[in-house]
Amino acid sequence: MKVLPFKIPKPEGSNLVYQVDLEPYFYNKLHQHEEIQISYIVSGEGTLIVGDTINYYKTGDILILGSQLPHVFESDQEKHSQSHMQTLFFTESSFGEGFFGLEELIELQVFFKQAKHGFKVNSNQIEIIALFNRIELSSKLDRFTILLHLLKILSISDYKSLSSFIYEKNYSLVEGERMRDVIEYTMSHYEKDVTLESVANVANMTKNAFCKYFKKYTNKTYGKFLNELRIEHSCKLMLSGKNLTISDVAFKVGFNNISNFNRQFKKVKHKTPLIFKNENFHIKKE
Repeated sequence: MKVLPFKIPKPEGSNLVYQVDLEPYFYNKLHQHEEIQISYIVSGEGTLIVGDTINYYKTGDILILGSQLPHVFESDQEKHSQSHMQTLFFTESSFGEGFFGLEELIELQVFFKQAKHGFKVNSNQIEIIALFNRIELSSKLDRFTILLHLLKILSISDYKSLSSFIYEKNYSLVEGERMRDVIEYTMSHYEKDVTLESVANVANMTKNAFCKYFKKYTNKTYGKFLNELRIEHSCKLMLSGKNLTISDVAFKVGFNNISNFNRQFKKVKHKTPLIFKNENFHIKKE
């Protein structure tokens, strides 16, 4: 199976695909596909990389991923033995060229604009989940009307963008496999001493060529990406309920000294690790 580009399996004659993933973990290879993806996380949590940005997903999340937007779900199997996701896949031309440009559907253009960077829904979740719960036993016509209803709700919902930069061209197979290998290596080794030379070797490139390549496709340096991944994992550790000091957390996610950890954390989260931990611990208790 080719990882990049990735083809969504379609039943013959279907332009709107409903898919249920119920596995120990979600498909964990960096990939992109033509279809827009609307997903409801029924159960599970983990890391979600979208475009150039590291995010986390959890049970109850509603996530939208735009056409050809590179992404990967990395399930946390320590928290959930099963990962369960319901998804609708479609393209802007699934129902005919210009369908979503009709005057009657013009208010849905907000959704398509937001989808380009991917987004997580922060309001109207109960109504959206209720619609997802109807899909499995619905006819094709009912699924189509449910999609339109979903798009209307999503167009007016509060949201958080999942990525800040989108490279306009699609990955070639070679480029996609190279980036996939880099992402997989980083996610498997972030807590260790990852050097530019080691990751360049994974990409089978010189250090200078790799730096240019990574910046071209993500609009950020590899060092910044690695630090952001480490910081996101540090947040997860601080909220895990384990009795870990800030220093413990810093070393567990790959920082060699606490000063650099504090500095990098503040760059990403705009607050110190201690403030973040105290604020969120207080929220969790409530």
